[in-house]
Amino acid sequence: MMSMTIQHHLTDAIVMGYAAGSLPEAFNLVAATHVSLCDDCRARLAEFEALGGEVMEDSAGAAVAESSWAATLALIAKADRAPPQPAVARPAPGVFPAPLRDYVGGDLGTVRWSRLGGGVAQAILPTAPDASVRLLRIPGGVAVPDHGHRGMELTLVLQGAFRDDRARFGPGDVEVADASMVHQPVAEAGPDCICLAASDAPLRFRGWLPRLAQGFLRI
Repeated sequence: MMSMTIQHHLTDAIVMGYAAGSLPEAFNLVAATHVSLCDDCRARLAEFEALGGEVMEDSAGAAVAESSWAATLALIAKADRAPPQPAVARPAPGVFPAPLRDYVGGDLGTVRWSRLGGGVAQAILPTAPDASVRLLRIPGGVAVPDHGHRGMELTLVLQGAFRDDRARFGPGDVEVADASMVHQPVAEAGPDCICLAASDAPLRFRGWLPRLAQGFLRI
C-alpha cells in the first residue's frame, strides 16, 4: 500500500480501549486497521500496552478455585491443533490493509456490495451484535444524507477522500463522531471513496426519505 500522511487519528480513549480489549468487535476492526497504517497510533498503543503490563504486575493476585488449573489443561488438550503452515508469499498491495483483508477474506474485489441509492453502496460485515461495521463505497462528488449520531461512529478512509464541515479526510484518516455531531460528508471528485465505518447506534437522519429506508438498509 502506498505511503500516506495521516492527519486524523484515534482518540486516546479508543486506543486505550483497544489495548485493554474492551471495545466492541466492530470498533476493534476499525482500530486495528487504522493502527496498521498509522505510526502515531501504533506508538501510543505500545505505550498503553506497556502501562497495562505494569499495572498487572503491581496488582494483587486473585484467588481461584483449586480445579481451575486442571480445567485449563483439559481445555488445551481438547483444542484442535492445526499443523504448522508453510510460509506463503505476501499478498500484493491492495486497498485493504492486512487486518481488514484477513477479516474480509480478500481485498476490494471480493466485496459484495448492496446499493443504498445515489450510487452509494455498502457491505455489512459480520460482527458481534453490540455494534455494526460496514464498508461504504461513495462515488466522487456524491454527498451522504445529512445526519447526526445516537452514539459513536468511527469512519476510516481506505481510498479516495471526503469532506464535511469539520475537515478533509483522506486515506488512513479516521473521523470520530459522537452524539453531538451533525454533518453531511461529501466524497471528493476522483476515485470512489471507500470507507470502513463502525457504529454502536443507528444514525439520526434529518431527511424523511433516509429515515423511511433506515430500517431496511440497517443504517
